[in-house]
Amino acid sequence: TSRDDDSIRHSSTRPRRRPRPFKMSAQQLLSNTVAVSARASRANATNKSQRAKCVAKRSQTRTNAVAEPTVTAGATARDEIRNIAIIAHVDHGKTTLVDSMLAQSKVFRDNEKVEERIMDSNDLERERGITILSKNTAVTYKDKKINIIDTPGHADFGGEVERVLNMVDGVLLLVDSVEGPMPQTRFVLKKALEIGLKVVVVVNKIDRDGARPDYVVDNTFDLFCNLGATDEQCEFPVVYASGFQGIAGMEPDQLSDSLEPLFEMIVNEVPAPVGDVTAPLQMLVTNLDYDEFKGRIALGRVRAGTMTKATNVKIGVPDKDARNGKVTEVFIYNNFVRSPVDSVGAGDICAIAGLPDVMIGETIMVEGSKPLPTITVEEPTVRMSMSVNTSPFAGQEGKYVTSRNLKARLDQELERNLALKVEPGDTADTFVLCGRGALHITILIETMRREGYEFTIGPPEVITKKDADGHKVEPYEEAFVEVPEEYTGSCVDLLANRKGQMLDLVTDDKGQTKMKYKVPTRGLLGLRNAILTATRGTAVLNTNFDEYGPWAGDISMRDQGSLIAHETGQVTTYAIQSAQDRGILIVKPGAEVYEGQVVGIHQRAGDLKVNVCKKKAATNVRSNKDATVVLNESKELSLDDCVEYIAQDELVEVTPLSIRICKNTKMKTRNKKN
Repeated sequence: TSRDDDSIRHSSTRPRRRPRPFKMSAQQLLSNTVAVSARASRANATNKSQRAKCVAKRSQTRTNAVAEPTVTAGATARDEIRNIAIIAHVDHGKTTLVDSMLAQSKVFRDNEKVEERIMDSNDLERERGITILSKNTAVTYKDKKINIIDTPGHADFGGEVERVLNMVDGVLLLVDSVEGPMPQTRFVLKKALEIGLKVVVVVNKIDRDGARPDYVVDNTFDLFCNLGATDEQCEFPVVYASGFQGIAGMEPDQLSDSLEPLFEMIVNEVPAPVGDVTAPLQMLVTNLDYDEFKGRIALGRVRAGTMTKATNVKIGVPDKDARNGKVTEVFIYNNFVRSPVDSVGAGDICAIAGLPDVMIGETIMVEGSKPLPTITVEEPTVRMSMSVNTSPFAGQEGKYVTSRNLKARLDQELERNLALKVEPGDTADTFVLCGRGALHITILIETMRREGYEFTIGPPEVITKKDADGHKVEPYEEAFVEVPEEYTGSCVDLLANRKGQMLDLVTDDKGQTKMKYKVPTRGLLGLRNAILTATRGTAVLNTNFDEYGPWAGDISMRDQGSLIAHETGQVTTYAIQSAQDRGILIVKPGAEVYEGQVVGIHQRAGDLKVNVCKKKAATNVRSNKDATVVLNESKELSLDDCVEYIAQDELVEVTPLSIRICKNTKMKTRNKKN
């Protein structure tokens, strides 16, 4: 009984229930308190066993998730430093909030023109409006240095989040004031709770129309309970903010004119890093950067001792022999730049140069210290093949076209992309890329394309396993769909055809339907385009990996065939006029095509060969007046669209200037032999 009473007391008095500045009768106050206590009691009883499992799991996995330094009697808290990571679902405003924090910390001059989302320095990040790579910066608030790590919000880049969490002592969990906790919120919060980090909840975009902060905080508390958080973790502090306007406050209706309440919350709630600057050096490499003058730069947090420039060090991992190296320069993050320093003590985040062969997960140490446990991330669930381009147009547009070029680039990517795996393919010039999702791999493909590489890629496939009984299992994901009520039936049909299991369906008073499904990852391949087409672009789809489950059987992925070029040549207006009646074309007049290239989407099942290069016969006899040619607008497919569209017997040809779809001639030959 005392345990239950204690749980109710903790849950009902958590800081999220702050008194409002309006009057309330004693009877109302009593009924509200009883209701909150009853709900907390039910949540505690429901999740009691799950919480115990989570605590046990946390104690088992802590050594893998967090690098444990050598514990010494001289370890002290460095109160002048705070290390935080900002985590959230995609598009909940992490990078915009960091922009405001940098601006209010006087990082930029008053007359300096600063671009939006300055932390998203990658071209792809700016084009897509998402964060792909985690990045470090630091600001100074009063006499405190706050190291900030901006992390990706998309589930496919969860490996970036897992990798950097071991550098920080607390996280800012951003939650949209309208949407509330989303799938990626659950994923990143689970990782933070397992590690035992202090979580500060930031209800962001509080200035949005339709903001519902109380609902969002309640749902966030329920999410903590569902993830098995302890009573202490459930007492999370809450701050309300608008990253775009750069304002924050302790109450949604009492916001200050700056982010000072947020800074105060970070300083007061996030614990200071603990370390012994006199102990033997230990630093786990968490990220890599490259400078054209200084070479490879290793980033990480000094766990013990002091990192000093011009120092001889050892580099290694557990259970393997260490090798020697020398640190030539040491940098710290000062505002938005790396500043050179002579030394960095335990608890701070730094970057070092002079170790050209250092890898992520290795420990930089001195004689007498032991290497820290390496970084572990979740296993990939999707794979795609990459091979040398063998089409008739091969080598015409690319700069790097050989298998040796591809292998060197993929090896370089493996050095910092821990969630990616590369395996040998069926032939010497084929590689199999394994990642956390199709987007994870297509971002790499688009990056290589812009760097001048030319290659072909196959359709995405899920990575299956065998369970303890030898049965085939495949990855399942939770799919969250938000759609106007009139399109609910179309979405239900689509997900049912892809072996989706409905877990929840709720329609709010605004006519928006929210559905939760458990779907095989195979069924999600190509679903985004299909669901946007069925709902006229009004649906919002979010997914998150759930577990490996039984093989769901055959799934019909596409009910339309392809229009295939009959011959090599230049596309003509005359030929398109007749070919467009067969389906939707994806090529324009004047484009060069080759035999076997996919030039359109057939309106029926099965492939159809069409001649899009046919020319009008020239004669000197005119029997009637030429009719006006009216052409339908062709459909332009992006790289993501092509990857989602292709079937098992098709490939995507990727060059710096073009993206084409073609039939896999090797598979066609193999099928004929069979």
